[in-house]
Amino acid sequence: MPIIDADCHVIESEQAWEYLDPADQQYKPTSMFDPNRPDRPIWIIDGKERQRPFATRGTGSAAEQLSGFSETSQATRTLADITARLAHMDELGVDVQVLFPTIFLTRISENPVVELALTKSYNRWLADIWAEGGGRLRWAVVPPLDSMDEVEGQLRYGKEHGACAVFMRGFEGDRRLVDSYFDPLYEAAQEYDMPVCIHAGCGNPAFVGLTEADAYSRNKLPIISAFHSMMYRGLWQRFPRLRAGFIEGAANWVPYIINEVQHRARRDGNGFDSDNLMADSRMYVTCQTNDDLPYIFANASEDNFVIGSDYGHSDTSSELEALKSLKTSGLLEPRVVDKVLSDNPARLYAIE
Repeated sequence: MPIIDADCHVIESEQAWEYLDPADQQYKPTSMFDPNRPDRPIWIIDGKERQRPFATRGTGSAAEQLSGFSETSQATRTLADITARLAHMDELGVDVQVLFPTIFLTRISENPVVELALTKSYNRWLADIWAEGGGRLRWAVVPPLDSMDEVEGQLRYGKEHGACAVFMRGFEGDRRLVDSYFDPLYEAAQEYDMPVCIHAGCGNPAFVGLTEADAYSRNKLPIISAFHSMMYRGLWQRFPRLRAGFIEGAANWVPYIINEVQHRARRDGNGFDSDNLMADSRMYVTCQTNDDLPYIFANASEDNFVIGSDYGHSDTSSELEALKSLKTSGLLEPRVVDKVLSDNPARLYAIE
């Protein structure tokens, strides 16, 4: 089985927007620099400033050294040099990386026309990256959620061009993920055997504004909320072939949330007839090497955890050599390590 890094990133460059339809060229993001912060370039998207993250930031801080960010390059983070990215994967002992976006961690535009244009361009770009990467760079489709009639087509395109997941955030616009509005997406995801992966970030502008100075609340709490609501509301029962991943939110919270769901369900007379609710609900979570893994696995399901390096980012979830560290930590039996590195992510992402 391949070693699968379940959470990696591509840092969007101008190349991401070279795939716009001719009629959509007017929506192409433009670059500019803040003269007071020349190290932090920004994009103008739909008339608003958006900071361009990570790719051009200087290295050397303690956090970047710890996460391994300084061992990457702008060319490998942006995938301007796919050969170098693949060579770095070989050094890290990784066969396959699953790529998630960066600029889409919050809403890219509240104009559905702009969102549709930019998501289509991004998905075409990642399709070419997958092809050039010889199948080792798998990716998550970014669906145009404000144009639900276009979503199935984008998922189909992704499935045909190396995508192995569907990217979502824990809050999407003014809706939670259990809203029936998203049913067509879930139907298409299970039809194409692609998990819905709820990644750190937030698609609700009001919540982003409320938590502006609190990166944890903005990026991580929506994951936990979505896990709880999708499990408690029985989304996995309504869509019996749907899988869900909860990406870049650590895992120490999982036993508590499962216990809370079961307690709440019993109180409401909707108890789940399950000895392993996490496995039965087909919900997977990315863990980190600083999680209490023996406790988590004993109280949840060792078959439903994966691990990622967060390649390309530099934050509290980033650990470039996380997969190697898990192997050498001695925290888990070798058979369980094999599950986390290979068996579980292969099942989540339907990677052979």
